[in-house]
Order: sequence, then structure tokens, then C-alpha cells
Amino acid sequence: MIRYAADNDFDLLIKYDIHICETELRNCITEKRILIMFHKSTFVGWLRFNLFWDNIPFMNLLYILEDFRRKGFGNSLVGFWGNEMLKNGYKVVLTSTQSNEQAQFFYRNIGYADCGSLILPGEPLEIILLKKLKSQ
Repeated sequence: MIRYAADNDFDLLIKYDIHICETELRNCITEKRILIMFHKSTFVGWLRFNLFWDNIPFMNLLYILEDFRRKGFGNSLVGFWGNEMLKNGYKVVLTSTQSNEQAQFFYRNIGYADCGSLILPGEPLEIILLKKLKSQ
């Protein structure tokens, strides 16, 4: 089951999401910018997004708990998000990953294409990836 996070999911998410402050996590929940996934009532992971340039959905974080990786859950969660963005009128979505992370291969495998990069001091190259959405 995939659904938007609700206020009562805060404690669950803050336990795992170390990349966001409490205030911003609450904002993301209120703004319906987090999807959470369960399998047989067990928490599997979440996807957090925002809008790049205020008009392009950008996946900030996809996190699948270790026991559920490489079983199709990430693909399902990203696919659900893409369909939600398409229903909301968006034609493309973006995400990024560092060049030293395996996630780049996952994203390319599910239809994302490199479209740019960002270099921050002391960090590996950040690869920006884009996917054109289409009705299924």
C-alpha cells in the first residue's frame, strides 16, 4: 500500500529520515510531499519530493529499508509518484544522485536520463536525472 504521509506518521518518519529537520518534515507532511509504503502492514520506505524552480517535481529522497531492497518496492514507489505527478498535470520529473552512489543505475534502469550535474565543494559530482512522464 502506498499513500501520502499524514500527521500521525511523523514519529515513524522522523525515526528514519535523518536528512531533514523536524519542522521541515512537518511541512512536507502538511503539503502532501511525502509518500509512504507498506507491505503487509510493515513499513517499507518513503519518497519525499518538492518542486524545482517551483514547477518541476523533484524527488529529494527515496529510501527503502534494507530488508526490502532489490525486491521491486522502489520501482513501485517511484512509479506511483510518477503517476501522481502526471495526474497533477506535470510532464516531467527530476531527481539526483551522487556519482559514487549505485542509485544512478536504478534510476536509469527505470527510464530516467542524465540531464545535468552539480559540483559542490568537497562533494562527489551530483548527477541530475529527468524522466518524461506518459500515461500508462
